[in-house]
Amino acid sequence: MARVPKDIDNIFFENTPKIEELARICEENNAIEKELYTKYEVKRGLRDLNGKGVLAGLTNISDVCATKIVDGKEVPCAGNLYYRGYNIKDLVKGFLEAKHPGFEETAYLLLFGSLPNKQQLDEFQGMIAERRMLPPNFVRDVIMKAPSKDMMNMISRCILNLYTYDEKADDTSIANVLRQSLNLISQFPMLMVYGYHAYNYRRGEDLYIYAPYPELSTAENILMMLREDRKYTELEARILDMALVLHMDHGGGNNSTFTTHVVTSSGTDTYSTIAAAMASLKGPKHGGANVKVTQMFDDMKQRLTDWKDDDQIRQYLTDLLDKKAFDQKGLIYGMGHAIYSVSDPRADIFKNFVKQLATEKGYEEEYALYEKVEHMAPEIISEKRKMYKGVNANVDFYSGLVYSMLDLPPALYTPIFAAARIVGWSAHRLEELKNVDKIIRPAYKPLAPYRDYIKLEDR
Repeated sequence: MARVPKDIDNIFFENTPKIEELARICEENNAIEKELYTKYEVKRGLRDLNGKGVLAGLTNISDVCATKIVDGKEVPCAGNLYYRGYNIKDLVKGFLEAKHPGFEETAYLLLFGSLPNKQQLDEFQGMIAERRMLPPNFVRDVIMKAPSKDMMNMISRCILNLYTYDEKADDTSIANVLRQSLNLISQFPMLMVYGYHAYNYRRGEDLYIYAPYPELSTAENILMMLREDRKYTELEARILDMALVLHMDHGGGNNSTFTTHVVTSSGTDTYSTIAAAMASLKGPKHGGANVKVTQMFDDMKQRLTDWKDDDQIRQYLTDLLDKKAFDQKGLIYGMGHAIYSVSDPRADIFKNFVKQLATEKGYEEEYALYEKVEHMAPEIISEKRKMYKGVNANVDFYSGLVYSMLDLPPALYTPIFAAARIVGWSAHRLEELKNVDKIIRPAYKPLAPYRDYIKLEDR
């Protein structure tokens, strides 16, 4: 029987030579020839070569439109996003012109299927405000006990801990899940901001935990609780509120929302479902992409001697694709989308505000660099890669710059995405519970040949 090693930390937290050796064996025995995916017509990523997704369900909640029919043929067009049938551009224009926050109004729309009237909106805002509280001592016992440098992991842990405080945690009736969803939507900004402050406190910084104000919107409370002086401008609150609306939902097939459907179909509880969606959103190919965009541009700005030199920019982008720059992954982050091939409507909306904000905040040079990359990247990608669809800037391309100009910490970029998307996850969970009573289980084709068992002494 193996003895417990003396250097236990080395075993747990380092890749020992034995682990590296076993990893090589693992890689060899898990490799599948890429040609087999084509041979067996496997839709990798559940999408075909043209980017069209496998139909896995039906939804009334939102629609992502990137094509139109011309002369009987489906052709790419400027992208549109619809929430319950309303164009996102019209929704944003509506609440911006009316000069009232859009998060609560849009959350009502996604959850209940129609735009609220004045009384309904007031009542819903009141429900959200009164639920902005955590269980007694939760901040001390859960958030402060084990703060994490990764806010997404920390928030997920907090959500799972909230399960233990709920006497009806496993009740999956529509009324109970709605109650749980409203609680989590309301509590999420506090979990996010308090977790961030707790981690900074462990690093030696001052600790300040502010209770949310019931009269403030979700965006205003985030900014107020985040800043030591509790101050924010009207423009900052308006743009953050708009960002929350743009990120609230994006069809049933995006990775974290599909995760919500898959996990919900198993019959599990709301807290486990939302934690699973959080795990999906954390990935750098999904919600973490805006952080990657910001890091990529930081690296680019350090390497370029002249941000206006097109040749230098082109060379850097080429080096990115050749895995010679930044993280050597061969990606230009923020460019391209699984569905949109002409334009991402969320990026279009963001871009208008980026320019205004850049002028006010003195970020004109940064904005000009982003704009150059947006124009040059599709051409360079088409030269280097086989293209099945168009490439355009997605919402993550500009959101990181917006958050930077709002002085939001990078550690909260993805959590802010989640603070919005939790509304969409909740709506899709309720829709799945209402309409489908069948666990999601797609098929995988086995490739390993059958073998006869060999006794240990004969191997």
